[in-house]
Amino acid sequence: MQRKKAVIDAKVGAADTARGLFLIHTGNGKGKSSAAFGILARALGHGLAATVIQFIKSRSDTGEEAFFRTHPQVRWHVMGAGFTWDTQDDAKDAAAARAAWDMAQQALADPAVDLVILDEFTYALKYRWLATTEVLAAISARPGMQHLIVTGRAAPQELVDAADTVTDMTLVKHAFQSGVQAMPGIEW
Repeated sequence: MQRKKAVIDAKVGAADTARGLFLIHTGNGKGKSSAAFGILARALGHGLAATVIQFIKSRSDTGEEAFFRTHPQVRWHVMGAGFTWDTQDDAKDAAAARAAWDMAQQALADPAVDLVILDEFTYALKYRWLATTEVLAAISARPGMQHLIVTGRAAPQELVDAADTVTDMTLVKHAFQSGVQAMPGIEW
């Protein structure tokens, strides 16, 4: 254990850069948004200001929104048109994504915002509602100490390459596969 401690201490000592981080939570497993909202709670505990923009969700009755919306350090925006299999309207979905992206660009340019969460954002790239080059330009131009979390399945490789930390949530088993409906407090 002494050797392990020495190795870890050396790595901690070598980490001397402080800057905003870009995190991606992707994959087919559950927990991408939940992990982002856990980091949101942690950031608020440190007095950071945050903006959350939800790209697909159109409902405002989620537990996370009920909890965080009234916090004075959080700006919460539900901008989606709903799940694509429900809307069946690519033009409407693309317009909703563009409106959400316009708001996201404002947050990404605002040095008063310490943490930006773009929830279910990867779909806007997957369905080509937004250009990856435009997105990467805004991400790289954000204030130096601003953190960014992007969630959603199928994160494009260009986004993964630009990120500092990428977590792939792997589905092993899900209650829905056994016929259990989405439960409040767990799924929404």
